[in-house]
Amino acid sequence: MIAEILATGDEIRSGTLVDSNSAYIAQKLEETGIAVVRHHSVGDDMPVMISVLREIASRADVSIVTGGLGPTSDDLTAEAAAAAAGVPLFQDPEALEIVEAFFRTFHRPISTSNIKQSYIPEGSTCLANPIGTAPGFMMKLGKCLFFFLPGVPSEMRRMLSESVLPRIEALQGGARQFCRVKTLTTFGLTESMTGERLKDFPRVFPEIQLGFRAKFPEIQVKFYLRGTDADQVEMLIRDAGQWVSEKLGHKLISPDGESMEAVVGRLLFQKKSTLAVAESCTGGLIAHWLTNVAGSSDYFLYSGVVYANQAKVALLGVSQDTLNRHGAVHEETAREMASRVRRITSATYGLATSGIAGPGGGTDEKPVGTVCIGLATPDDVRAYRFQYRFRNREMNKQIFAMTALDLLRRELLGVSPVDQA
Repeated sequence: MIAEILATGDEIRSGTLVDSNSAYIAQKLEETGIAVVRHHSVGDDMPVMISVLREIASRADVSIVTGGLGPTSDDLTAEAAAAAAGVPLFQDPEALEIVEAFFRTFHRPISTSNIKQSYIPEGSTCLANPIGTAPGFMMKLGKCLFFFLPGVPSEMRRMLSESVLPRIEALQGGARQFCRVKTLTTFGLTESMTGERLKDFPRVFPEIQLGFRAKFPEIQVKFYLRGTDADQVEMLIRDAGQWVSEKLGHKLISPDGESMEAVVGRLLFQKKSTLAVAESCTGGLIAHWLTNVAGSSDYFLYSGVVYANQAKVALLGVSQDTLNRHGAVHEETAREMASRVRRITSATYGLATSGIAGPGGGTDEKPVGTVCIGLATPDDVRAYRFQYRFRNREMNKQIFAMTALDLLRRELLGVSPVDQA
């Protein structure tokens, strides 16, 4: 069974509004074993909409259309669907009740323009909208079953879950395919380097589609597998995950698609350890990432942005002599920052960053992209220098922060902080 997705509206076609609906629908259809072969977007243009609907009907088994079910003159989807099918619109009693009930909830009289939303193509079936004024509908056009949903994401998602996916799964019956998508997260390899390590994957697992996604500064590895035997699908995905884990070594952050900050947080929590961070060049980005994880207060104690040298001295107690001799971007400075923030907060671990994010400020000795990272543990204090080639300030801040968290991750796992595995 194959599907095509159509998003309508001038704001979608022009790029004024990002079409997040189609991405969400595609993901949910893939999870049910439906292959999404095309995405379309059209403006509020009746002839174009009719043409695209008929084109989809000639190829697809299922299509989900979003947008254009509102009360205004540019909401043309129901009219276009009726014209494509060669049938008139009719006022559906169930659709009218949905619209009227919405206004009754807010103790408001129904407007004339909203009455328009109760008209759907003859022969179609109304789909309830539990949280909005725009009912959806489903209809057969050619061999394709169309589902028309509102463009408001919250309404679309609710209706997709309650009214659309159950019907599609029922259509599949005993021939239902199971689709498994698995995501693994890596750091420290480029996309091409990751691909090279996994070059034998298609030969070892010919049934599984392998994909890569650069989500800077991480690389995601994705598996896609469809099959009619759920247990067989799970077994193949599990075996493939183990194979990839062995090939990627400690460059693999998570075999389950977790972010770096989630993995670090989980490791800290499991070890009943705590963390304090002193950030200079990363400007609080490490703290931002860590606190994006629910429950991070269990292990994350403190972060201070000590950007200027006087702040490093006054707030952390970094030696002025160290700054005079080495400057802010140096292993010794990072070492003192990590040690001091750990001591001040009584955290298990102290982490510190100091670098040159650019685009200016670099020297021959310390070019843009240089970062020194300090890590204070219960046993010792270490510092590392890394050199990246990015000239973009935001990219440097992100990779500096990710490198710092990766050093901590490796420490928590008990593996070499700078190995090439």
